[in-house]
Amino acid sequence: MRLLAGVAVLTIGLMSLVAPGAAQSGSGEKSGGDAAAAKKYYGTWTGTWEGQGQSGGFDVMLEAGKDGKPGGSVSVTGEPTYKATLKTLSFDGAKMTATYDFPPDPSVTVNLAATFESSTAKGTWFLKSPTIGDLAGTWAVKKK
Repeated sequence: MRLLAGVAVLTIGLMSLVAPGAAQSGSGEKSGGDAAAAKKYYGTWTGTWEGQGQSGGFDVMLEAGKDGKPGGSVSVTGEPTYKATLKTLSFDGAKMTATYDFPPDPSVTVNLAATFESSTAKGTWFLKSPTIGDLAGTWAVKKK
């Protein structure tokens, strides 16, 4: 249970903020919002996540997908440790929303939300699981 709770916390699930009008990118990720605005946030962002009394490392890699639309991945350390590709990614100015499948249980989606400011970003994550329940937390990163 601790492992699943840690994974859930680490899953950058930011409050079910999936962009409704997301477009499919060539890399299998859905992207939407202001793609031009997203470009200034491309790169590797590294930091930490917290939630459910646990914490760990959290890295977000943002880049252009094969079709030029925003895409990326996350790398989470702690309990559990995993990597995942973003299914959806959308920017509305400096506000980002994203989702990814939770590797310990791919039937569970992690929802992320964040606000970027210059070289930092702070956000929340959220997931709902029939097995481990609803889990939520926060994350913060700096551009590498």
